[in-house]
Amino acid sequence: MTDIKLDETDGSHGGSRAVALTVNRWLDWTARAAVVVVFIAFALIGVAGIPRLLPLDSLHKLLVVAASIANVLFVSLVAATTITRLVPIKKSKSIEPRISALLGTFLCTTLALLPKAELGPVGSIVSTTLILVGTSLSFVVLRWLGKSFSILAEARRLVIEGPYRIVRHPLYLCEGIALVGVTLQVLSPLAILIAVAAVMVQWRRMINEEAILKEAFPEYRAYAANTPFLIPAKLRQSSVKNGDDR
Repeated sequence: MTDIKLDETDGSHGGSRAVALTVNRWLDWTARAAVVVVFIAFALIGVAGIPRLLPLDSLHKLLVVAASIANVLFVSLVAATTITRLVPIKKSKSIEPRISALLGTFLCTTLALLPKAELGPVGSIVSTTLILVGTSLSFVVLRWLGKSFSILAEARRLVIEGPYRIVRHPLYLCEGIALVGVTLQVLSPLAILIAVAAVMVQWRRMINEEAILKEAFPEYRAYAANTPFLIPAKLRQSSVKNGDDR
């Protein structure tokens, strides 16, 4: 009787695990589908806006088209990478990291709804160049991150090579460069407020991601101890040196 009872319990546990695995897999693919739909929509909107910028009769228009193409490529890569990404081995279960991740991803898009500022030729070229550089570098970093990419605070595979040898959060750094450019184009008190809020949320997002990575990968602590958080070591040293000179 005891043996039979134990077998039934084991079978029950096995069935529960199978159900939980099925539910988790369904939730994972539902989340993937949502991300893919949203970012494909962003890509289509970007593509639809390019013909309006023609003909390319000025340097500024050329830069705007280049920045638009870079953005389309980046959001398309986000969608493609979401489909092919690995299953997470560790994820945050609390609500705050999820809210921070979603706000960090979409808060900056509200800047596109604000009226354009009058920057003049030089200001327009500078802001567009920042967007182009930041978005292009974001594409490169995301391509390197590959199947480890995630919007939420999740651990899939530890990436410490390439741009991740320079800083621990290169994608956020590159997106920050683009954010400065976008904020300049719609410069206003409201735009600055949104940009500051976005930076604060992204900072919290990085902290949340590091907490998960430390739990999932014991070697992450050694990597973090030898790799700058966000600002490359050479820039930090140059800044400190210039401060000492003054």
